[in-house]
Amino acid sequence: MEILKKSTDIYIFQKNKSNFINFCPKRGGIVTNWVINDNEILYFDHERFLDKNKSIRGGIPILFPICGSLENNSLFGENFLDLMQHGFARDQKWNYEFNKCNNTLSLFLSDNEITRKYYPYLFELKVEITLKIETLIFNIEIMNKSKTKMPVNFGLHPYFNISDFRNVNFIDYAKTCLNQKDNNLVKTEDLLKDKSKGIDLLMYSSGKTSFIDYGFKRKITIINPSPFDISVIWSDPPRQMLCLEPWTSPRNSLNSGFRKIEIMPNSSQKLFTSIVAENF
Repeated sequence: MEILKKSTDIYIFQKNKSNFINFCPKRGGIVTNWVINDNEILYFDHERFLDKNKSIRGGIPILFPICGSLENNSLFGENFLDLMQHGFARDQKWNYEFNKCNNTLSLFLSDNEITRKYYPYLFELKVEITLKIETLIFNIEIMNKSKTKMPVNFGLHPYFNISDFRNVNFIDYAKTCLNQKDNNLVKTEDLLKDKSKGIDLLMYSSGKTSFIDYGFKRKITIINPSPFDISVIWSDPPRQMLCLEPWTSPRNSLNSGFRKIEIMPNSSQKLFTSIVAENF
């Protein structure tokens, strides 16, 4: 395992030349590409990535300290700026470290002058990535360095390449879900039929959600045990991609209190998820 520099902002964490990830510390610590046996698993809009005035579409953005949006953006009072969609972590510059002993990549984000304009807490966020053949493992630790308890949500937003919406079949999903476009509860099976038209659904998983792409002959599985067991499925046609996202909490959780995680002072919250991409 080694880390190489690909370009000004992109680095490569590779097992070998056919199995690697690309990541960009400067743009939210995002994983931009994941290659397994020369097959690109992730969707990534490189042209949009080059326009720094636009949000990134693709890769695996990191969502913190909220997932989705807030109904009351000025959550912490008039002295703070409104938290943006999915929080500030994906817009921040991260640090990284390669651990040669266990062959892992660690990404770090700490509170700074910018984050404290939105979020009145001292924190350190660590995302440790283990690269295996067909599997990415994420061990996350959120540390509260403040003197008061710290409310958080956390999520990952993986974009997966697909051959065609008609070739995709979901398995291991909950029977009912929340349609995030209108906040109505519906049958998951019925809403998934509209994936080629654009869907945005949230469901409480059993800790695993999968889909099969019969065109690519590939199965994608997200393993996300509690409290990381919310799964969001989003499509944005005509982009040939699907997002299957592990979240800790639904939208507006910091306001509603529902599934809000609160970390006590000088304590931390650990989370785990893995993504498995199997060819058949």
